[in-house]
Amino acid sequence: MNQLQFTALIAERDALRYTPAGMPIINAVLQHRSQQMEAGIARLSEFEIAAVAAGEISGKFNAAPLGGVYQFTGFLNKKTRNSKSLVFHIIDFSAVTDSSI
Repeated sequence: MNQLQFTALIAERDALRYTPAGMPIINAVLQHRSQQMEAGIARLSEFEIAAVAAGEISGKFNAAPLGGVYQFTGFLNKKTRNSKSLVFHIIDFSAVTDSSI
């Protein structure tokens, strides 16, 4: 199974564009920061991840304010067929009211 869920803020977002097939798509960078327990020790977890929203979700994502904190659900895939870089594909997201990011 390839499913990822985390809370992050929208740090950067490109303009909404369309693929040659006419699908709306938008690229972004998400930032996460939290404290996780590992082997009984609290560990700071921080990362930035490239993200993409395609299809119907792209309009909702485009309207979300930069700096807003959301719970994201999606999956990881290679950026391009021959790339080793990963990108997070956003399937759904919702606003988070209680955030420590």
